[in-house]
Amino acid sequence: MASPPVNELSLRARDIFRMVVEDYIASGQPVGSKTLAARSEVNLSPASIRSVLSELESLGLLAAPHTSAGRMPTDLGLRLFVDGMMQVAEPTPHERAAIEQQLGQAGPIEQALEKTSAILSDLSGAAGMVMVPHREPRLAQMSIVRLDERRALAVLVGQDGHIENRLLEIDAGTGSSSLQEATNYISARLSGRTLVEAARLMQEEIASGRTALDDASSDLVTRGLAVWSEDAARRPVLIVRGQANLLDANALTDIERVRTLIDDLENKQSVAQLLDRAREAEAMRIFIGAENRLFALSGSSVIAAPYRDREGRVVGVLGVIGPTRLNYARVVPMVDFTARSLGRLIS
Repeated sequence: MASPPVNELSLRARDIFRMVVEDYIASGQPVGSKTLAARSEVNLSPASIRSVLSELESLGLLAAPHTSAGRMPTDLGLRLFVDGMMQVAEPTPHERAAIEQQLGQAGPIEQALEKTSAILSDLSGAAGMVMVPHREPRLAQMSIVRLDERRALAVLVGQDGHIENRLLEIDAGTGSSSLQEATNYISARLSGRTLVEAARLMQEEIASGRTALDDASSDLVTRGLAVWSEDAARRPVLIVRGQANLLDANALTDIERVRTLIDDLENKQSVAQLLDRAREAEAMRIFIGAENRLFALSGSSVIAAPYRDREGRVVGVLGVIGPTRLNYARVVPMVDFTARSLGRLIS
C-alpha cells in the first residue's frame, strides 16, 4: 500500500500528523488527543483532534496500539513523513568535530572502519554499521620464515603498508634453500600484483616451465598465496557496534522485538546484502520497518549511505539501525556527512 501524497492531506491533518510523528519519535510513546490539544500551536478541541486522528488512521498513516491509547505512526506514515515532510537538520559543529576527530587519527583503514561504526552508534543512539570495502591488495613483499620442522610463517606486506602474518604448514625436511628460493621468487616476480594476478602468473610460469623453482619452492609459493587469499575471503563483511544502545527504556516494554533485532544483526551476511541495495543505488537509502523482510519482525529502520574512494567509486556502505522511531531528521545528514568523511580516507 502506497502512502497518499502529502498535498492530499488538509493543512489541519498535515499539522496534526506531523506533531504525532515528532512527539512519537521524541518519546517512543503513542500520542493522545489531550496531549496535542495542550500544545500552544493547536487551536482545536480534543474532539476535533480525535476526528483528525481517525481520518489519518483510516488512511493507514496512524495506528492505535490499544483501544484507549493514543496514536503512533505506521511504517506507511513514517515513509510519508520522511519523504515529504521531514525538515533535515545539518550535523552540529560538535557532531562534525567528533566525526572528523575520530576519522582523522592515524592508523590502518580497518581501524578507521571500527571507529566509524562506533561514532555513528554514539551520536545516533542506535547501532552503527560499516561494510568493509572489498579490496584487492597488491603485494610489496612476502617472505617465508621457518618456525619449526612442520610450520613456517608467511609474512605479507601490501603496497599500502598493511602487514599480515599467516601460519603455513610445510613438509618435514623442507630445506632452508627452498624457503629462500620461494621468497626470492615472490620478491622478483610477484611484487606489485594483486593476489589473483600473482597466482595466475605463477601458475602460467610453472605450467610453461619458465620458472626455475624446484617442486618444494613452487609448493611454498602456491600455499603462501592461497592461505592469504583464503583468510581474506573469511574476513567479516560488516562491522556492527553499539547493539547495547538498542536496549533503551522503551525497549524494555518490548524486549522480544529487541531480541529479534539483535539476532538479525548476528546474521551479518544478510545485513550486508541489505546494505548492498544502497551501494547499488549509489545514494542514501532509508528502510523503514516491514519495507525490508530482514527486519520486518523486529520493526526496525535502517539509514544507509555509500562511501566512495578518492576516484569517486563506491567501495562500501555505512549506516545505523534502530527502532522505527529513529530521529530521521538528525541521523540522515549525520550518516551522509560520515560517509563523505570516511571516503576522504579511502585511497
